[in-house]
Amino acid sequence: MNLFQCPGSDSLKRPYPEEIECPFCGGAVEIWSDEEKTGCPGCGSAVRREMTASCWQWCGVARECLGPEKYDRLKKQLLNR
Repeated sequence: MNLFQCPGSDSLKRPYPEEIECPFCGGAVEIWSDEEKTGCPGCGSAVRREMTASCWQWCGVARECLGPEKYDRLKKQLLNR
Protein backbone atom coordinates (compact mmCIF):
# COMPACT_ATOMS: atom_id res chain seq x y z
CA MET A 1 0.00 0.00 0.00
CA ASN A 2 1.37 3.38 -1.03
CA LEU A 3 0.91 5.99 1.71
CA PHE A 4 2.34 8.88 -0.32
CA GLN A 5 -0.21 11.55 -1.11
CA CYS A 6 0.74 14.18 -3.66
CA PRO A 7 -0.14 17.63 -2.27
CA GLY A 8 -0.24 19.12 -5.77
CA SER A 9 -3.38 17.23 -6.73
CA ASP A 10 -5.47 17.89 -3.60
CA SER A 11 -7.73 20.53 -5.17
CA LEU A 12 -8.37 18.20 -8.11
CA LYS A 13 -8.97 15.02 -6.13
CA ARG A 14 -11.10 16.79 -3.53
CA PRO A 15 -12.55 19.81 -5.35
CA TYR A 16 -14.06 22.66 -3.41
CA PRO A 17 -16.42 25.48 -4.49
CA GLU A 18 -15.19 29.00 -5.08
CA GLU A 19 -17.14 32.13 -5.89
CA ILE A 20 -16.10 34.36 -8.78
CA GLU A 21 -17.73 37.39 -10.39
CA CYS A 22 -19.41 37.05 -13.77
CA PRO A 23 -17.61 39.43 -16.16
CA PHE A 24 -20.85 39.93 -18.11
CA CYS A 25 -23.45 40.76 -15.42
CA GLY A 26 -21.40 41.07 -12.22
CA GLY A 27 -23.34 38.30 -10.50
CA ALA A 28 -21.87 35.67 -8.23
CA VAL A 29 -20.92 32.41 -9.92
CA GLU A 30 -19.97 29.21 -8.12
CA ILE A 31 -17.14 27.31 -9.78
CA TRP A 32 -15.34 24.24 -8.46
CA SER A 33 -11.57 24.09 -8.08
CA ASP A 34 -11.35 21.42 -10.81
CA GLU A 35 -13.42 23.41 -13.36
CA GLU A 36 -12.24 25.90 -15.93
CA LYS A 37 -15.68 26.90 -17.20
CA THR A 38 -19.22 27.08 -15.85
CA GLY A 39 -22.48 28.88 -16.56
CA CYS A 40 -23.64 32.05 -14.83
CA PRO A 41 -27.00 31.48 -13.11
CA GLY A 42 -27.85 35.18 -13.54
CA CYS A 43 -27.32 35.77 -17.26
CA GLY A 44 -26.56 32.31 -18.64
CA SER A 45 -23.17 33.29 -20.05
CA ALA A 46 -20.27 30.85 -20.09
CA VAL A 47 -17.80 32.04 -17.46
CA ARG A 48 -14.19 30.94 -17.74
CA ARG A 49 -11.21 31.31 -15.48
CA GLU A 50 -7.55 30.59 -15.86
CA MET A 51 -6.45 27.41 -14.19
CA THR A 52 -2.93 27.56 -12.86
CA ALA A 53 -0.38 25.05 -14.06
CA SER A 54 -0.51 21.89 -12.02
CA CYS A 55 1.54 18.76 -11.57
CA TRP A 56 -0.99 16.62 -13.47
CA GLN A 57 0.15 18.31 -16.69
CA TRP A 58 3.67 16.85 -16.50
CA CYS A 59 3.66 14.08 -13.88
CA GLY A 60 4.19 10.58 -15.24
CA VAL A 61 1.68 9.02 -12.83
CA ALA A 62 -0.99 11.74 -13.00
CA ARG A 63 -3.55 9.49 -14.73
CA GLU A 64 -3.27 6.93 -11.94
CA CYS A 65 -3.17 9.62 -9.24
CA LEU A 66 -6.33 11.44 -10.37
CA GLY A 67 -8.11 8.52 -11.97
CA PRO A 68 -8.66 8.09 -15.71
CA GLU A 69 -12.01 9.93 -15.92
CA LYS A 70 -10.84 13.11 -14.19
CA TYR A 71 -7.46 13.03 -15.95
CA ASP A 72 -9.10 12.68 -19.38
CA ARG A 73 -11.59 15.50 -18.62
CA LEU A 74 -8.79 17.86 -17.54
CA LYS A 75 -6.69 16.94 -20.58
CA LYS A 76 -9.68 17.70 -22.85
CA GLN A 77 -10.18 21.10 -21.16
CA LEU A 78 -6.51 21.91 -21.70
CA LEU A 79 -6.66 21.00 -25.39
CA ASN A 80 -9.86 23.03 -25.97
CA ARG A 81 -8.44 26.35 -24.69
